Amino acid sequence: MDRGAISRAYADREALVRSFFSEHAQALAVLCHGMARRFARGGRLVAFGTGAAVTDAQHVSVEFVHPVIVGKRALPALALPNDISSTVSLMLAGGDAFLAHQVQTMCSPDDIALGMVHRDDDEGFAAVATALEEAAGMGLLTVFLGGPERSAKGAEHLFHVPSDDPFVVQEVHETLYHVLWELVHVFFEHKGLLEDRVRGAVHDTGGSSFLYPFLAEAESDLDGVLSEVQRSIVQKAEDVIALRAGSSDPAALSETAAAVAERVRAGGKVLTFGNGGSATDAQDLTGDLVAPPAGLRPVPAISLTNDVAVVTAVGNDVGFDNVFARQVIAYGQQGDVAVAISTSGGSRNVLAALTEARRRGLLTIGLSGYGGGPQAELCDHALIVHGDYIPRIQEAQATQYHLLRALLEA
Repeated sequence: MDRGAISRAYADREALVRSFFSEHAQALAVLCHGMARRFARGGRLVAFGTGAAVTDAQHVSVEFVHPVIVGKRALPALALPNDISSTVSLMLAGGDAFLAHQVQTMCSPDDIALGMVHRDDDEGFAAVATALEEAAGMGLLTVFLGGPERSAKGAEHLFHVPSDDPFVVQEVHETLYHVLWELVHVFFEHKGLLEDRVRGAVHDTGGSSFLYPFLAEAESDLDGVLSEVQRSIVQKAEDVIALRAGSSDPAALSETAAAVAERVRAGGKVLTFGNGGSATDAQDLTGDLVAPPAGLRPVPAISLTNDVAVVTAVGNDVGFDNVFARQVIAYGQQGDVAVAISTSGGSRNVLAALTEARRRGLLTIGLSGYGGGPQAELCDHALIVHGDYIPRIQEAQATQYHLLRALLEA
């Protein structure tokens, strides 16, 4: 993939994102309303997937539970693959039913089931489809995010991304579940549209009711709110298109890929790390390296966010600022590559790990927003997103590391 091909890859994403979200904006707005109704009566969002979509389930969970935008409420969400011991045990014992068993054990009828795969030929498709069918039978609201064609019959809401490139599919999925997270909150500001909610006090606003319709919790203009949400979805798609275009740097991507490839050819491995949603992106990149889509060769890699015992031990005994640096000391060798992913470019534990990596002779790569932040100064190669809104930064960064992964084959 040369620099012209990188530019074309960005252009193809622009066209696909614009058409996809224009086509599905109405359906996504309706889904946001349905999810808000479930949350209002005590339901949870339960996300799951197989392959690289496991990291998307984890990303969904962290975004809803730990909102990064001031004013957004925390909403209950759970990623089924996070319980690795249960997942592996059930997989060995139950085959394609391993996710369905978890749904049956962990879920209640008011919950929302979100199942994801990135390819129509994903080996885990049957497991995701079986789990959604189980969820539908239990009364859950069911959502399926998939590739271009294959459908999960247990899903009430289906969203197919018309691309055979699993990296592109994942990027659209990420924007989609970010949009769901951002806009489900709109309906909490319109309590009259949330049926089955716990009712608040009703106040008579008299002649001023047209100014304060929410005080009476009696708003009924669902179509108007849905239209506003629909317009917001289309605008958010345009926002990520613009951010990707403004941060596109084919030369930097090519040079970074060449530097990483040189280390890998010489026997080096890749260490990835980040916090929160960036932790799931680091895990996604590691999965793409170790267990890549068909046609790409495996590359040795370790995600420093994966070993919960190590992260919590270091965090508890030494301090959270050292959770990645300690692992760089343990696993990093001269000739390896350290890849840091951060939206802010200023996370202390990421900066400490990069400092340690440089000290030990690792090649340092950084993906960061906010113009790069202090992280960029510690990196041999810095891939910067010129924005300050976290969901869109993460979506643009996904494109960067997916293209970086594809470029390694060249």
